[in-house]
Amino acid sequence: QKVSVEVLEHLEHLALVDFRDAEGVERLQKAIQFADQLHEVNTDGVEPMDSVLEDRWCLYLREDDVTEGNCTRELLENAREKVEEYFVAPPGNIPLPKLEERETFLQGS
Repeated sequence: QKVSVEVLEHLEHLALVDFRDAEGVERLQKAIQFADQLHEVNTDGVEPMDSVLEDRWCLYLREDDVTEGNCTRELLENAREKVEEYFVAPPGNIPLPKLEERETFLQGS
């Protein structure tokens, strides 16, 4: 299933993700194919839920016991981009190409 330029532009603005390269478009198409499987599930007579835990009156919390710590340096090694000791996320607010530029790219994919 091909993704239209309009849908691509809308998703880029919602997610603040740039799908300009072929890999990004391919990942998006695979995600859509995966999600399309939900249309095959028969939901006749199933009422929407507010929460998967709506049948419980209260939620029981466990104690928050810290078992490990002091691993900031190791965690930040996983960051694609960081500023001081913070992850930079999302990689959004990027200048997106004009609609005409993207049409040219999509025709080549």
